[in-house]
Amino acid sequence: MVDKEWVRRIARLARLDLSEEEVEVFSKQLGDILEFIRQLEELDTEGVEPFGSMNTTPMREDEPGESLEREKALMNAPEREGGFFVVPRIVEVEE
Repeated sequence: MVDKEWVRRIARLARLDLSEEEVEVFSKQLGDILEFIRQLEELDTEGVEPFGSMNTTPMREDEPGESLEREKALMNAPEREGGFFVVPRIVEVEE
């Protein structure tokens, strides 16, 4: 079940500032999407060949290209320090 608090939490993680109206709309839309996926999971796909090849990943040559200037890359960063992105710590430090 998709409730408003779940939508608010996802929006916070994505750094989105949603209005109450948007939270209401997205709650319904995400619920509808998950319900559709549940319906797809009920389909009998026995004997149905997959579309495309699941065994290979298309590759391209790794060729160096033009880089962004540091200031341009950091232009929309919510927080930066010393020319780097500042991000929340995701690894626990044991003391």
